[in-house]
Amino acid sequence: MSEALRKGTRVSGADRSELAAQLRRRYDEGESIRGLAAATGRSYGFVHRLLSEAGVELRGRGGATRKA
Repeated sequence: MSEALRKGTRVSGADRSELAAQLRRRYDEGESIRGLAAATGRSYGFVHRLLSEAGVELRGRGGATRKA
C-alpha cells in the first residue's frame, strides 16, 4: 500500500476509491477483514466501513453454530 496510507491519515477522494477497489478485490478473493486491516495498518472498523461503502456483500462469521 502507498505512503499516503500511514496510520491515522485521512483517506478521501480518488485515494479512497482506489483503496476501496483494492480491498474489495482482495476480500472477494477470500482475505478476511482482519487480515486486510492488518495489511493496511488501518482499523477493522475502517476496512469494514470502506467495504460496505463499496457495495461489497460481506460474508457471515465463521465457526461452529450452536443449537438450542
